[in-house]
Amino acid sequence: MAKHAVLSASGSHRWLNCLPSARLELEYEDKETEAAREGTAAHALCEHKLKKALKQRSRRPVSEYDTDEMEECTDAYVQFVLEQYEKAKESCSDSVILIEQHLDFSCYVPEGFGTGDCIIISDSTLHIVDFKYGQGVLVEAEENPQMKLYALGALEIYDSLYDISSVSMTIFQPRRENVSTWTLGRDELLSWARDELKPKADMAYRGEGEYVPGEWCTFCKAAVKCRARAEEKMSLAQKELRLPPLLTDTEIEEILAVLPDLTKWAGEIIAYATDAALNHGKQWSGFKVVEGRSVRRYKDPDAVAKAAIAAGYKDIYRQSLIPMTEMQKLMGKAEFDEVLGGLIEKPPGKPTLVPMSDKRRPINVIDATNEFEEIKED
Repeated sequence: MAKHAVLSASGSHRWLNCLPSARLELEYEDKETEAAREGTAAHALCEHKLKKALKQRSRRPVSEYDTDEMEECTDAYVQFVLEQYEKAKESCSDSVILIEQHLDFSCYVPEGFGTGDCIIISDSTLHIVDFKYGQGVLVEAEENPQMKLYALGALEIYDSLYDISSVSMTIFQPRRENVSTWTLGRDELLSWARDELKPKADMAYRGEGEYVPGEWCTFCKAAVKCRARAEEKMSLAQKELRLPPLLTDTEIEEILAVLPDLTKWAGEIIAYATDAALNHGKQWSGFKVVEGRSVRRYKDPDAVAKAAIAAGYKDIYRQSLIPMTEMQKLMGKAEFDEVLGGLIEKPPGKPTLVPMSDKRRPINVIDATNEFEEIKED
C-alpha cells in the first residue's frame, strides 16, 4: 500500500489555511473517487507517452477509462512538455527533464514528499509542470502551494548542480483549456518556505492551531462534521432566515459571497445523514427514511416495442442527435471541429451574478437581458 503524507502537497492549500485539519482528516477513511481513478489513468498514459517521445522504455498502460478525449488530452500534454524542453535546451544544452520524480521537501514540511509529473532543469530556471485531468475546479498556478512544495523538493536535489535563479510552475489542465504558468525568484520561494511554510507545517503536523473554515473545505474529508464550519454556516443561515427586504445591501452582499458554499454544505449534511440512516442504521430524532418520488419506466424496451408493433402501433420511436459533448468524444476534437465546426453556435448564456474575482467579462445588463429574452421567445 502506498504511503500517504500527513501533510500532503495536494492538500497543502487546506492545511496551510486550517492547520489542525490535517490531523483531523486522519480519522476518516480515504475513499478513492471515480474522478480520482480516471485522473490516475490519465497520468499513467501521460507518463508512458512522454517516455516514448523521449525514447525511453515504457509499456502502454491499459485502462477502462481510455477514451478519444483522454488520448487528445495526453497528446497535448506531451507536446507542451516537449516544447518547454526544447526551449530550455536553447539556453542550456545539458538541460534535464524528469518524469514522475519523487520529491522530498521534509526539511520544511515534516515527512513531506510528493511526485512531480514533469520537471525541466536548465542553468537558470527550474520548471515544474503538473497535469490536471479534472475539470470540476479550475486550477491556477499563481501562489499555488502544491506547486511551490514540488519546486522546493526539486531545488533540494538540483540547486547545488545548477545556477537556478527563478522557478516556473505550470498547471496543464486540458479539459478546461487552461494552461496557467507562474514564475517567481528562487530566493523569494525559499523565503516563503522559511518564514511561512515551515512554522505552519510544524503546527499542522502536531495538530495545533485554530480551525478556519473557507473554500479550502471543499476537499476536506472531515468537512461535513467540522464544528467550526457548521458554526460559521449556521450564523450565516440566521441572516438568511430573514426576508430580503429586511436585509441591508451590505448584508445581502455578504450573503451572496458565501451562498454557494452554504448551499453546498447543506447538501453535504443531507447526504451524510441519509447515508448514515440507510447504510448504518442511524436514527435521527424527528426524521424518517421514506421512498422518494418515482418515475415509471419500461422493464424491457425490446419487449415493449414488439408488443406495441403487434398491436398495430408504428410511430413508437423518437430519433434525436446525441448531445454535443458525446458527439465530440465520438469524433475526437480535431475531426469534430473540422466536420461540424461551422454548424455549431454558442448563444449568450443566461445572465448570472458572480463575484468580482470571476475572470469572465462583465456584460451590459440591459442588452444582455433583452437578447436572452429574445432567445427564449424563439
